[in-house]
Amino acid sequence: MMPELAIELTGINKNFGNVCANKDVSLKVESGTIHGIIGENGAGKSTLMSILYGFYQADSGSISVQNTPTVIRSAHDAIDAGIGMVHQHFMLVDNFSVLENVVLGTEKGFSLKKSLEVSELELHRLEKEYHLEVDINSVINTLPVGLQQRVEILKALYRGADILILDEPTGVLTPQEADHLFRILNELREQGKTVILITHKLREIMAITDNVSVMRQGEIVAHLKTAETNREELAELMVGRKVLLRVDKAPAKTGKPVLTVEHLNFTDDSGVHRVKDVSFNVRSGEIVGIAGVSGNGQSELLASITGIQPLQKGQLKINSETITPGLRADAADMRRFGMAHVPEDRQRLGLVTAFSAHENSILGYHNNSEYNGLIEMDRDAILSTCKHGMEHYDVRPNNHNLRVSLFSGGNQQKLVVAREIERDPDLLVVGQPTRGVDIGAIEFIHRQLIAMRDAGKAVLLVSVELDEILSLSDRILVMFAGQIMGEVDASVANERDIGLLMAGISKEAE
Repeated sequence: MMPELAIELTGINKNFGNVCANKDVSLKVESGTIHGIIGENGAGKSTLMSILYGFYQADSGSISVQNTPTVIRSAHDAIDAGIGMVHQHFMLVDNFSVLENVVLGTEKGFSLKKSLEVSELELHRLEKEYHLEVDINSVINTLPVGLQQRVEILKALYRGADILILDEPTGVLTPQEADHLFRILNELREQGKTVILITHKLREIMAITDNVSVMRQGEIVAHLKTAETNREELAELMVGRKVLLRVDKAPAKTGKPVLTVEHLNFTDDSGVHRVKDVSFNVRSGEIVGIAGVSGNGQSELLASITGIQPLQKGQLKINSETITPGLRADAADMRRFGMAHVPEDRQRLGLVTAFSAHENSILGYHNNSEYNGLIEMDRDAILSTCKHGMEHYDVRPNNHNLRVSLFSGGNQQKLVVAREIERDPDLLVVGQPTRGVDIGAIEFIHRQLIAMRDAGKAVLLVSVELDEILSLSDRILVMFAGQIMGEVDASVANERDIGLLMAGISKEAE
């Protein structure tokens, strides 16, 4: 007996100018299952789902929903067909309440008050049925990211979605929030909903999906039952070659401290003490990893170390330079002292997305003499830097004139990593180096960090990905509520011990 299909795509083609985003794609998604679609950034996953949700129209091909041929020209058509989508970057009005966001665009009758009252009852039913509890009167910008995502799911269910598309749903979640999301998706499946999960994270595919389709360069290259495959096979199908899923590195050969942090404190504008008396050092030839659940002071610590915000209390030493609260040192000064910085948020702090790749390739270094002539900037020198970085770091497409907003997230990250590492700094500070990055790019970025460490550089790594911290670090510091809870030698570290410290439980308290 043939399984009932929720979605069937046949011969989908989509081109953007000379770029073929989807090439003759055919896909069957069984009803009541979680179906994973994986591939590197730029493989065509999001384009395909945007066609299904009506954001784009295919150049050719057909769509069937619940075995019925369906024409989808807009998101409204998709919603009418029972399809909902939770985007990687949430589509919520920050200063509206949860209830207002869910109801927005579906108001009935002349009385908004009456519409909200009716909607509130339905929303409470959905919360209870699918275990999506959230305070419906809360304003969106007061909610953590994990709860905002629940609101997006509630929005789709409220509009009658039987088929739910999630685009990179854990890219902005902590591991704990991701695990909770998986429980919600299991509940949706048990209630008969169909979930399409777009991701490049193999752990998620193996943990939650029933079936998986692999995309590479705009084409479907494999359809597999998840129980009959493994991470290694999927990685090879995604990239088109064997991928090393572990980090190979020799023992560290450490030297003198390049960065010393002494009694650093930071209090935000609301009076909240975000970083509390933090002290540590990073020596040449080692990677020091800072682990912790997002929001425990890591971002504020990085901002103080890299000169993004003034040092409030404590002291920094970088090589022979000492920075104190009375000595203003900004990000440009830190670069002169021998530091390079790959920020946590590449789009907000690492790039100007409206600029071209070659303009972004020198940001922060644009005042260097090598790029400046007597009257105007040396375009040949800028292009040479950009072309070298794009080739060495395999940035795709290799087009130095392309606006950065048109690159995938992984290739945007490669542009930032190339710019900072190619400066040959003494100290590299890296925040979330592989957030939203596909498996091939993760492997590449990890190799670059190990190569820097082996060349005698000091690397400070902050990541919410515990696997990444355990794989790359030589020493691990764990932050909780703005404090360093403990230091662990990475050679003897394990997930349980690190996890307890991440939860604020010291060994002494066990």
